[in-house]
Amino acid sequence: MSAEPRAAPPMETPSRPAWWREPLLQFLLIGAALFLLYRVLNGGESTAPREIVVTASRIESLTESFAKTWMRPPTSQEVKGLVDDYVAEEVFYREAIAMGLDRDDLVVRRRLRQKMEFISEDVATSTAPTEAQLQTFLDRHPEKFLQPPQFMFRQVFFSVQRRGQAARGDAEHLLVELAAGRGPTMPEEAGDPTLLPSKMESATPQDVSNAFGAEFAKAVEETPVGQWTGPVQSGFGLHLVRVDRRDAGKTPTLAEIRPMVQREWDAAQRRSVNDALLAKLAAKYKVRIEGPYSELLMKGGRMPPSPGPN
Repeated sequence: MSAEPRAAPPMETPSRPAWWREPLLQFLLIGAALFLLYRVLNGGESTAPREIVVTASRIESLTESFAKTWMRPPTSQEVKGLVDDYVAEEVFYREAIAMGLDRDDLVVRRRLRQKMEFISEDVATSTAPTEAQLQTFLDRHPEKFLQPPQFMFRQVFFSVQRRGQAARGDAEHLLVELAAGRGPTMPEEAGDPTLLPSKMESATPQDVSNAFGAEFAKAVEETPVGQWTGPVQSGFGLHLVRVDRRDAGKTPTLAEIRPMVQREWDAAQRRSVNDALLAKLAAKYKVRIEGPYSELLMKGGRMPPSPGPN
């Protein structure tokens, strides 16, 4: 009986040389392919300007920045490095713009928008406002600068957790004594120990609310001045309250808050100038919105500009 012929061994796929698997080489090859593609698409010529001028003022700016960072002037070799780095940055920047790499890049788009806004804001705040302009702005926007009312009050605390159902009765009994002028000289000593302040001076409604809660703060706003009232409920327990002084909210004079008014005026001026610039530039374009929301958005129209300083 003759032996069966053996199957031929499978052909081995020739392995790629080790140098082919080097990441640096692959990166260079990909870069070269992109460069060739770019040359083909642009007719073989770059539209980037061919001359890079490093002015004396630019070198001065680079050295000043270096000195601020390192707290010393750069050496001649370091100046050369700064200039070389600037030239490299300028080369890559020009070639990237020529290749259109700035297009459809969200980070670049936002940064360019910010720079446009910064330019208009510089124009907006280049001229200091007059006293008359600030006074007019204050008169037309008093709500921006209104100071809230302030209180000076005392309170006596009765713990429901500690006294139970007797807490309200004890509070009402002390209230009668205080109203008749027979109460203790230090009324808070007749109450229960607490970390809550026994009195507050020059406290705004928000200050009172932060310490005792919104319900208690509302009661303090409505409490008559100069007499003990209560019991007032809070999230902590019951309180007897005496408001000794209540100052109504008011709008300060310009002399009292001039820096604050100018900050608000500057912000309004920047918004106004930015809106005007956007409206002027947008008028050069026709906007077409596609997709299922097109009709809805086109009917909505453009958002009205923010009100400028008056």
